[in-house]
Amino acid sequence: MPPASPPEAPPPWVHIEPASAVLRPVTALAKAFSPSQTTGAHQHEEGQLIYAIEGVMRVTTPDGVWTLPPLRALWVPPGVTHGIAMMGAVQMRSLYLHGAAPATLWRHCQVIEVSGLLRELILALAAQPQEYVVEGRGGQIASLLLTELRDAPLIPIRIPWPRDRRLQTVCRTILEQPDLNRTVHEWGEEVGASGRTLIRLFQSELGLNFRQWVQQVRLADAVNRLSLGQAVARVAAELGYRSPSAFTAMFRRALGKPPQAFLRTPGA
Repeated sequence: MPPASPPEAPPPWVHIEPASAVLRPVTALAKAFSPSQTTGAHQHEEGQLIYAIEGVMRVTTPDGVWTLPPLRALWVPPGVTHGIAMMGAVQMRSLYLHGAAPATLWRHCQVIEVSGLLRELILALAAQPQEYVVEGRGGQIASLLLTELRDAPLIPIRIPWPRDRRLQTVCRTILEQPDLNRTVHEWGEEVGASGRTLIRLFQSELGLNFRQWVQQVRLADAVNRLSLGQAVARVAAELGYRSPSAFTAMFRRALGKPPQAFLRTPGA
């Protein structure tokens, strides 16, 4: 990973390549990963929708970190360096958008909600031949996929990543241990910076204050845990909340839904 990005996951390294060099508006790639596998840092000329029908992934870029359970996917524009770490066994179904298609979507990385229809379209395209007939069933699936992607609800979960090395040290530790309850001044003593300096760096580099950034980390960790079947009460306790209701209230304020509704299949 570049110095500005979060720490690299351990080997083995597995590099993912686009599903096909054939010029189609959208192509799909199906791939299985073992727990703790990672793609390493890489980029594509194509735009990529990173999605898993089973398992949880953590995607990192020089500017942010995203945790993706099966009901969420991440759009990565062409040319953006990114790496994917598997938080368990993962069944990935990635889409690659070629030619002019990426320009119809977002200019920056964006988490989207994967509806039941969008999921089935992704699976259907992955089952098509790579050189599907554009005027046939494959082309119709791809066309509808693009329409569904443009209309997909956006999810405001993003963990911005700093450039300052002292702040990287703090953020890296919190990312790996979201339940830590140190103050910004205690972190300053650990990395050789004043609390005032860290407060300024959080705001200037990340656009969030310390508490807001920690909340984003805990939200992402909570989504991961809940998607793996952990009870709300357990997640709330392990992340340091006074009660499940306090955790649920925070979750609803941040994401607009309580945990149970957020993890329910859209449209079910």
